[in-house]
Amino acid sequence: MRGAKSLATSWPVAEKLCWEATMEQPHPSRGPFPAAPASFQDAVRALNTLQTNANYLEQAKRQRGDPQTQLEAMKLHLAQSGLQVEDLDQLNIIHVTGTKGKGSTCAFTERILRNYGLKTGFFSSPHLVQVRERIRINGQPISPELFTKHFWHLYHRLEETKDSSSHVSMPSYFRFLTLMAFHVFLQEKVDLAVVEVGIGGTYDSTNIIRKPVVCGVSSLGIDHTSLLGDTMEKIAWQKGGIFKRGVPAFTALQPDGPLAVLKERAEQISCPLYLCPPLEALEEGGPPLTLGLEGEHQRSNAALALQLARCWLQQKDHQGIGELRASGPSPLGQLPLAPVFQPTSHMRLGLQGTEWLGRTQVLRRGSLTWYLDGAHTCSSMQACTRWFRQALHRLERPSRGSEVCVLLFNSTGDRDAAALLKLLQSCQFDYAVFCPNLTEVSPMDNADQQNFTVTLDQVLLRCLEHQQHWSRLHEEQASPDLWDTPSLEPAGPESLLLAPRPPHTHSTSSLVFSCISHALQWISQGRDPVLQMPSPPQGLLAHPVADSGARVLREAAAIHVLVTGSLHLVGGALKLLEPSLSQ
Repeated sequence: MRGAKSLATSWPVAEKLCWEATMEQPHPSRGPFPAAPASFQDAVRALNTLQTNANYLEQAKRQRGDPQTQLEAMKLHLAQSGLQVEDLDQLNIIHVTGTKGKGSTCAFTERILRNYGLKTGFFSSPHLVQVRERIRINGQPISPELFTKHFWHLYHRLEETKDSSSHVSMPSYFRFLTLMAFHVFLQEKVDLAVVEVGIGGTYDSTNIIRKPVVCGVSSLGIDHTSLLGDTMEKIAWQKGGIFKRGVPAFTALQPDGPLAVLKERAEQISCPLYLCPPLEALEEGGPPLTLGLEGEHQRSNAALALQLARCWLQQKDHQGIGELRASGPSPLGQLPLAPVFQPTSHMRLGLQGTEWLGRTQVLRRGSLTWYLDGAHTCSSMQACTRWFRQALHRLERPSRGSEVCVLLFNSTGDRDAAALLKLLQSCQFDYAVFCPNLTEVSPMDNADQQNFTVTLDQVLLRCLEHQQHWSRLHEEQASPDLWDTPSLEPAGPESLLLAPRPPHTHSTSSLVFSCISHALQWISQGRDPVLQMPSPPQGLLAHPVADSGARVLREAAAIHVLVTGSLHLVGGALKLLEPSLSQ
């Protein structure tokens, strides 16, 4: 959008674009920074200059360069930072890719190995509330002091050693954090590092790792099609790029097409690849395994994590790795099955103690319950809706009064929002609320929330599109004139509230708010004791749908809210619902 103002719209997403190559363009706001910054926020603000502005990003996406060249640039940045790829061998890395569940798989794996008394490092993306969540030691985000120390050490080192004769400036946001994670893990002398791939695998910044101990592939699906391809097979080829010669790898069960591609990739590289048996096979003859993460789909992630953890322990000659049981035969022409074994007590407690914010997470606040899941692909949304419906089914119904179900949704990038919303219809929401991944209208006081890669116009128009998709879906199931085109109705200088004219009573009412805080404020109606926010801006409830809905919400015996569609949306909600995460 020509001349549109770039706005901090929540959570840097630079790693999701153009193999990160686009981020090499110097940001106009870059400049000298103090050698002794005053705070952690100063470091994060400097980090954010490694993003780009929205206008340049659009141009760079159209002129994307050779991704292999960009991977070579990552190796150059590593050398400029004072490390060689051989140094990363000391980290005893577990490298994990996949479309859905790779973060949860990493969290399970890290927690299991920490239970063995090992000092763990864990690099993941994106962050939900604070950027330091991406780099963890023993399961905890590194402290603001440690982040600040390592950030400036690396930043100044790269500034001093960058090649002025080339067009490559500082590394992009995601590359910088990847480099920083490697430095932190080496300095902190971790026993192992669990490293989650950013996007894809073959050309991801993390794929400068040359000798991991073991690799894993979680469930595959359609995502990041502009970068990875528009079929499961093309995406599988990219994911298989993390395989290394002689390094064992494990994959969750995949559809036949992508599984065949993974098998072919592994054979080309001479990588021994194994198919994980289901969790039920490991539970046979023992008590059922309890998982710290809710949802049936987490069982596949846990099964993969058990294999990764056991293989790592075996490769490092650890004792107590689980008694082997006979494995069943592999299907003809398929991959060999991974070992079937009896999980140890360390493994059981690790699975049970795993926490991973924003994934099938429940926050109960009296009669108001928040369900948070960052599902953003069709397959992960199917799992999310199944989990949400099962959670509601298990609840005790209130003896008196009504129950209200609310959807809070946003979707970004090249995701098919219409397809995601169609899947969400099965939950029969009473209200659908849409807002950008913007915690506050002006979040400039918190550098963790800044993102210059999109504009305010872009994100608000995207929300309007989501609302229109939702309306069309209901039109298909109701009379043709059920909905009118949404119209813009400003509710005041600080709030944007968009809504259609009130629908028929059997249809879902929908609203668009300008930021997450206003959306949560309207949904909660003062019921959440933790959600402490100032009074609503004047005119926030000026629209009839918002006004009538507020009365319904206030009078309901119970409110159930599903927050989904984007991890960044979930992170913004968590920042407000769990203030301790920002401390």
